[in-house]
Amino acid sequence: MDTSPHDIQALFAQLGLPDSEAAITEFIDQHSPLDPALKLEDAPFWDGTQRRFIAAAIEEDAEWVEAVDHLDALLRH
Repeated sequence: MDTSPHDIQALFAQLGLPDSEAAITEFIDQHSPLDPALKLEDAPFWDGTQRRFIAAAIEEDAEWVEAVDHLDALLRH
């Protein structure tokens, strides 16, 4: 059983992105607001691996889905 945290900071680390609070804030500021018609996984700033990870988390309602949903909400403001 995976007991590692699945929060926004851990999600950024999982995606291979800088995961400090400042880096996360900068990422959100740089990429928002995300077009409401665009699925998160289809955003142009993801690479292929990141896109597949996000799509799988959503599709499979995986352990990461809450963090992915949180990121999606942050990018839509």
